[in-house]
Amino acid sequence: MEILKGCHVNRWVILTGATVVQMCLGTVYAWSYFQSLLVTDYRWSHTETAWAFGLVIFSIGTSAPLAGFNLARIGPRKLAVAGGILFSLSYLLGAAALNIKSIPLFYVGYSIVGGIGIGLGYVTPVATVAKWFPKKTGLATGIVTMGFGLGAFVMSKLLAPWLLAGPVASLPRAFFWMGVIFAAVLLPAALVLRNPPVDVARAAPADTAASGAVWPCVVSAQFWFMWIAFFFNIGAGIAVISFQSSLLQGIWAREHPELEPVVIAGYGATLIAVSSLFNGVGRLAWGMASDRFGRAESFRVLLASQMVVFGVLMTVHNPWVFCALVCYVLLCFGGGFGIMPAFVLDVFGERRSAALYGTILTAWACAGIAGPLIMASWEDNYPDRAVIYCFLTGVIFLGAGFVFSILLSNDKVTVVNQPTRSTA
Repeated sequence: MEILKGCHVNRWVILTGATVVQMCLGTVYAWSYFQSLLVTDYRWSHTETAWAFGLVIFSIGTSAPLAGFNLARIGPRKLAVAGGILFSLSYLLGAAALNIKSIPLFYVGYSIVGGIGIGLGYVTPVATVAKWFPKKTGLATGIVTMGFGLGAFVMSKLLAPWLLAGPVASLPRAFFWMGVIFAAVLLPAALVLRNPPVDVARAAPADTAASGAVWPCVVSAQFWFMWIAFFFNIGAGIAVISFQSSLLQGIWAREHPELEPVVIAGYGATLIAVSSLFNGVGRLAWGMASDRFGRAESFRVLLASQMVVFGVLMTVHNPWVFCALVCYVLLCFGGGFGIMPAFVLDVFGERRSAALYGTILTAWACAGIAGPLIMASWEDNYPDRAVIYCFLTGVIFLGAGFVFSILLSNDKVTVVNQPTRSTA
């Protein structure tokens, strides 16, 4: 492999390190694996556990803009290492909270600290890899974002089952060792991230966005149409992510009451793993589709097709059909994250894309609270009708998102910067 001129680091090493960072951070999407255990073993309600997941996503979405605006000033290595430390620490704090059965400490330690860690680390690998592969940006960033989507597979089928196996295993011990393992893997991977030589990277203005140039874009109608459509797609998908295991277990229990609970729980873990693969592939597949058919057009198809799928999910009793439809939902959920970075770049320009994409991720923060909490409320208050109500809510979300997607345009937004006022 080629060593880039003027640099002792191979760009494929950077790509590997960035993908490892994203895969570790993406394990957060295996939340429903632990959600069922917390409800049954700790007697926390669905709403209480939904808050734990919702606060993670909210913290990601609110800290990601901070990373986007400060990446050029602080540098990718420092931001990624800081994110890795906080993410690893969150599992140690989560272990302590589980040990004393304190849900407020779990919210602060696992959810908020961990979410901030993910937010600081999420934007960094993608932006850094894009600079190392100026002629293959789509391929490189697609691989990295797939890593985030595949993290749930690693957690639900490999790491968590291994740590929870054995007669003396417990959730506090599992969370403690997850923190240790993530620190051992994340920090070395984060340390390899760095910017490329000037002759390899994109033009320097792409890395800087003055607040005066960004603010007119943030208040533009096009930005808010993108934000709202993104919010509703994430809200529908993340609601399913947060409860997919328990929903599937409920269907299996009703259709096959002879099955042992441990077997049904295994089916739930398998769905998390398989759907995470679709989440990862969707980021690349929908991104490539938007290259060919247009960003706005692809987003409309993504939303409209899910409306049909959510409508069918309201009446599904076959667990295999349920799994197939959930996998499609996750394909589209990941697809939103695959389309939006390129959409922002096309519409607002490369110079502002990092800061604006970080800002648009606040839609992720808001949807991360709204989706899971609505689902949890149905589960706690209407357990017999929860499945129908949950997917009906998804149809409403996606319908609203589709309405706003009609207002989206692929046209570039031109911003005229205000002249600097003289201080003389």
